[in-house]
Amino acid sequence: MRYYIIAGEASGDLHGSNLIAQLKLHDENFNARCWGGDLMLAQGTTVVKHFKELAFMGFLEVVKNLPTILKNINFCKKDIEAFKPDVLILIDYPGFNLRIAEWAKKKGYKVVYYIAPQVWAWKANRVKKMKQCIDLMLCILPFEKAYFKDVWNWDVSYVGHPLIEVIDSFKLNNNHLQKENIIAIVPGSRKQEIAKKLPIMLQVSKLWPQYNFVVAKAPGLEDDFYAGFLQPYSNVSAVSNKTYELLSKAQAAMVTSGTATLETALFNVPEVVCYKTSNISYAIGKRLIKIKFIALVNLIMNKLVVKELIQKDLTPNKIAEALNPLLLINSNEYNQQQNDYKNLYQLLSNGGFASKQAATKIKQFLEQKS
Repeated sequence: MRYYIIAGEASGDLHGSNLIAQLKLHDENFNARCWGGDLMLAQGTTVVKHFKELAFMGFLEVVKNLPTILKNINFCKKDIEAFKPDVLILIDYPGFNLRIAEWAKKKGYKVVYYIAPQVWAWKANRVKKMKQCIDLMLCILPFEKAYFKDVWNWDVSYVGHPLIEVIDSFKLNNNHLQKENIIAIVPGSRKQEIAKKLPIMLQVSKLWPQYNFVVAKAPGLEDDFYAGFLQPYSNVSAVSNKTYELLSKAQAAMVTSGTATLETALFNVPEVVCYKTSNISYAIGKRLIKIKFIALVNLIMNKLVVKELIQKDLTPNKIAEALNPLLLINSNEYNQQQNDYKNLYQLLSNGGFASKQAATKIKQFLEQKS
C-alpha cells in the first residue's frame, strides 16, 4: 500500500518513524513518501522535504517566509498527485497539514490525522472544517476524545501518548544512569522565552549552593547565547542534546511550560513549572487561550499536580519555596506528586504504545474503506 506521510517538525519525525515501523508490520507491501527527517528516512522511506526546511516559528517569521510556505504547499499537492497514495497520514504540524487535508479530501484521498491540533486551547473554529476533511482522527491526550464528542459530536480515537514509547525505550537503554545532586533547568527552545525565564530560574542556584544546577540547552541555539546567562553562577553548567540523560539524573527540575513538563513527569522528576512572557503577550494570550492550567501534566490529570508559577509569581524565592518539599523524599508533597505521576503514566499508555495502537486503527480504517 502507498502512504504519503507529512511531519513538519523534529517531534513529528520521531513519532512518525515509530508509526512507520508499526505500519510495516501490518503491510508487507509498505511504500511511503514522506515529509520528515532522518528518523523517517532510516525506516526506508523516501523523504522529499526535511523538516529543517519547514520550521518557521512565531508570527513574524511565518509572515516573512509566507512565499516559501505557499510554494511548499503547492509542491506538496503536486507531489501527492504524482505519487497517488492510498492514504494520506498527517502528523501534528496543523498550520500546514490542515490546508493539505482540506485539499486532499476534495481530491478524494483518504485522510488520517495523527496527533490532533490543540483546538481545545485555541482556534476551536477549526474543528468544523477538520470534521469535513479528516476521515480518521487519532488523538494522544485522553481528554480529547470526550472533548471532540461532547462539544463537536465527532467520534475520534484515543491511542495513548507517543512519548511513553520514546521515554520507556530511553530508560531501557540507559538503565545504568543514577540520581545525582542535580537540579535540572529546562528553559524552553526559543530565544525570547529563554531570555525572559532563564535569568530568574538561575537565581535559585544562589539559594542552594549545595546543588549542581544544569541547564538543558535547546537544539539549534548557539553556546554563546547561553554564556552570558550562566557566567555569574559557579554551581551552574549546561548540556546540549542530553535532556533525557539530565532528567534521568536530576533530583528535581524547573521546567518551562510545554511538552517538557510531560517528559519531566514521565521521568518521575519532581518539578515546578515556570512561565513568563511580556505583559502584552500574556494579556492577549489570556483572552485567546481558554484553559484551566498551562502545564500539560495538569491539563491531562485535570488537577494541580505540578506547581505553576506564572508571570509576577515567577520569582527565585517562590520557585525555591515550591521545590523545597519536593526535594524531601517521602514528604507529603513528594509522595503525592509521585503517585499522580504513576496515574499519569497509566492514562497515557492506554494499554500499549501509541504507535502500535495508531497503526492498528489505520489498518482497520483502510480495510473498511477498501
